[in-house]
Amino acid sequence: MGKFVISVRKNGEYQFNLKSGNGEIILTSEGYKAKKSCLNGIESVRKNSQLEARFVLLAAKNGKLYFNLKAVNGQIIGTSEMYNEESGRKNGIASVKKNAPGAEIEV
Repeated sequence: MGKFVISVRKNGEYQFNLKSGNGEIILTSEGYKAKKSCLNGIESVRKNSQLEARFVLLAAKNGKLYFNLKAVNGQIIGTSEMYNEESGRKNGIASVKKNAPGAEIEV
């Protein structure tokens, strides 16, 4: 079972990581000024992760593959790790879809 882990960055902003059952980070949020906003971001991930159209497939300048998860308004609510292969990116998306809806929140 996956979990959302909330932490505080050095600049005082909150962020969350969605971790898979094996502890691997599969999605990282932007920074939030308030903890409540961070929790709202988690709820947005839970909802939007079930919609294929919310996943945007991208490639970095170095050729590594990743994806962003976007909300209805187009705002990025999570970014994946970097993948070497398309199969890895597909597995990452599948893991977000599987883990996000029922993931516990750990502060």
